[in-house]
Amino acid sequence: MDFTFTEEQQAAVEAAKAVFSGVAPDGVPSPALTAGAVAEDFDRALWGKLADADLLSLVVAPEHGGAGLGPIALCLVLRESARVLARVPLLETSAVAMAVQRYGSAELSDAILPAVGRGELVLTVGANGRTGHDPAELAVTARRDGDGWVLDGLQMAVPWAQTADRIAVPAHTPTGSSVLALVPREQQGPAGVTLAEQISTSGERFAEVRLDSVRLADRDVIEADGAWELLRDLLTTGTCALALGLGEGVLTMTSAYTSKREQFGFPVATFQSVAVQAADRYIDLRAMEVTLWQAAWRLSTSAGGPLPAAGDIAVAKIWASEGVRRVVQTAQHLHGGFGADTDYPLHRYHAWAKQLELSLGPAAAHEEALGDLLATHPLG
Repeated sequence: MDFTFTEEQQAAVEAAKAVFSGVAPDGVPSPALTAGAVAEDFDRALWGKLADADLLSLVVAPEHGGAGLGPIALCLVLRESARVLARVPLLETSAVAMAVQRYGSAELSDAILPAVGRGELVLTVGANGRTGHDPAELAVTARRDGDGWVLDGLQMAVPWAQTADRIAVPAHTPTGSSVLALVPREQQGPAGVTLAEQISTSGERFAEVRLDSVRLADRDVIEADGAWELLRDLLTTGTCALALGLGEGVLTMTSAYTSKREQFGFPVATFQSVAVQAADRYIDLRAMEVTLWQAAWRLSTSAGGPLPAAGDIAVAKIWASEGVRRVVQTAQHLHGGFGADTDYPLHRYHAWAKQLELSLGPAAAHEEALGDLLATHPLG
């Protein structure tokens, strides 16, 4: 494999840096400081800038007005967004768009993809996608009814649900197959879509989405088992990219602070114990980076290997969920009491890191999944 980024991917990074350079880290207070959610919407102004920079159309095919790039380019941009805790549904919208592009009908693609690229359509999906749940385990059913579909069930922890235009819902059918339904949010009512408020660990608004005999046209339901699997893998890999960017941002903050903070007449960064802890976290970040690009590369290519792509994704999740936690914990420790100051952004990075860790799921579960893969695909 070659991890040298193409000119197009590097251009996407430069465009992302330009857009995010003026963004202050997310200032939404942590749940511990508020009685409820405090942000009614995502950063619409920033969303518009992303559209103007053609970053929302990054993964959209050229025939729909996009650049036609893949998971690696998306992860590069997500990495930059997480450095400043950008409050935009970039991962969810892009991942759903890629699933529609690959598995949706031409009619659905024509209706969704150009609007996504222009920033006119916001898509989201339940956070369960990051943990790797199988659609058959989800509490949403889909059945055919005439020339359409009827959905019933519950989708938990859906980010941006109150403001997204469409909610991607994986569901299982009576025959045991899986479908991916794009549910319009405006179908709210006694018999339709009901949103119940939830609050994430990072203080953002989530929603419990209840579907009560929601009727959808045939074009809004993708009948392909691979659609949910692709969406799940994109969400997971993208979350690993967010964890990497966040961790790098935190380590940069910590380096700047310990270089200026003096004790006994010397910067604390020169103390051996501080340097060793920072070095350990740097190693974590490099491991997170190489496993991320391995997973993103496997999603971008049909090249085979000793394990399915799920093996590389599991390794990336192990390092991301464990690594981002260690990075923020060390940062809090090296900042001392200053790290708990709510006027300083480190507490927001800590809250975001915990949310990402919970979204990815425990490393032990991914290690078990990796063990199962190795048992069925022995190396050598």
